[in-house]
Amino acid sequence: MAKQSLLKFVQIDKQTPDKRPPDLRAHDFAEIYDEYSPDRAAEQAGRCSQCGVPYCQTHCPLHNNIPDWLMLTAQGRLQEAYEVAQMTNTFPEICGRICPQDRLCEGNCVIEKAGHGTVTIGAVEKYITETAWENGWVAPIRPDFERTESVGIIGAGPGGLAAADMLRRAGVQVTVYDRYDRAGGLMAYGIPGFKLEKHVVERRNAQLADGGVSFELGCEVGRDIGFEDIRARHDAVLIATGVYKSRELEAPGVGADGIVRAIDYLTASSRKYFGDAVPEFDSGELDAAGKRVVVIGGGDTAMDCVRTAMRQGAKSVKCLYRRDRDNMPGSLREVANAEEEGIEFAWLTAPKGFRGDGVEGVIIQQMRLGRPDITGRRAPEVIEGADYTEPADLVIKALGFEPEDIPALWGVPELEVTRWGTVRTDNQSHATNLPGVYAAGDIARGASLVVWAIRDGREAAQAILQSLETPARIAAE
Repeated sequence: MAKQSLLKFVQIDKQTPDKRPPDLRAHDFAEIYDEYSPDRAAEQAGRCSQCGVPYCQTHCPLHNNIPDWLMLTAQGRLQEAYEVAQMTNTFPEICGRICPQDRLCEGNCVIEKAGHGTVTIGAVEKYITETAWENGWVAPIRPDFERTESVGIIGAGPGGLAAADMLRRAGVQVTVYDRYDRAGGLMAYGIPGFKLEKHVVERRNAQLADGGVSFELGCEVGRDIGFEDIRARHDAVLIATGVYKSRELEAPGVGADGIVRAIDYLTASSRKYFGDAVPEFDSGELDAAGKRVVVIGGGDTAMDCVRTAMRQGAKSVKCLYRRDRDNMPGSLREVANAEEEGIEFAWLTAPKGFRGDGVEGVIIQQMRLGRPDITGRRAPEVIEGADYTEPADLVIKALGFEPEDIPALWGVPELEVTRWGTVRTDNQSHATNLPGVYAAGDIARGASLVVWAIRDGREAAQAILQSLETPARIAAE
């Protein structure tokens, strides 16, 4: 691997990893991006300007020390680069694949603002972490000493697993409870393989289990075990369930067969990817093969749905979004990938109703953008008399997620929630109003990114460690 000097952004252009051709990748669930060669990774890392105020770092939710591990990569010091990357990020190989870098680190790169093209931070992060796994640099979890305290974590998604990793490395006894039969949460069941191949998640799950984290899977709180039973078992409890309640659409005919929720559709596809028996898929209910598919929504979940439908062999795939391309919430990189794969976008459109008992079409009303709303985005307005019908055999609602009613489901009415239904926590410690109970990730902040859940889980773990140490300090004094 040739060592590269830094500040090469003037002489060397931005070059992303090669993508597999759309006509090939749109028929399987393998990741679409190739990996950098060692020399290309060093070259692209060497484009970093090493600016005095690294906006890439400040706009990363984990505040990863990006300039340092780019410098180390450029110098060929890959093991050190990985060690710096994992100091602040429990799952750098996952963030390197699925973070919307165009909205976070790369979107705030100083040299891009100067017109030279951003440093390809995500691709380099993926490269150095995969190199670390290949060379055995990813250290197993082996605490220096075992502690007697135990923590129960409800939810095996990114927030819960990040907390489990930190707590276990500190010697705390950790048990993770999850309703699904695999750990990983949406990383396992919600994010398709073409963005995150499942062996990447399973590799981390295996590391946690090998390091002493206990998993009680297929265990739903409120059904298989009581919340108070979990509290009684452990010195502290972390709620990290994520948000799985789909936002609903109110329109005539919305209850017709063939209109499904994105979470059900993506979960069924992921289970087939794992090789599970999925009756809803095998019956055709959640399989897009040969169908005219319409996806409603403009976020990353909608992008996952349209690209999954194409890979399942849909006859056609169209995405409806009520605003325009510039105002959509999803990653523009994912939109571009979808367009390359043959997905059609109908901007400034929204469903007005549905035809057929088994859905046959979507009645679409056309929109225009009006004045900005309270978020600053221009609000969509209906263009009267411009309705039309789009034929459809399968309609997927990808309208976002809301928290489930945790206090009611778990029989803990005293657990405080916000007016949005999220669990109310202290902003710094992630503590709830119940002694010894914490909450992190989407269940506390609302539907968000994997990287934010990792940050919350790490912060909550640190707060739990401090709370577990406090009685010992008091006793010593």
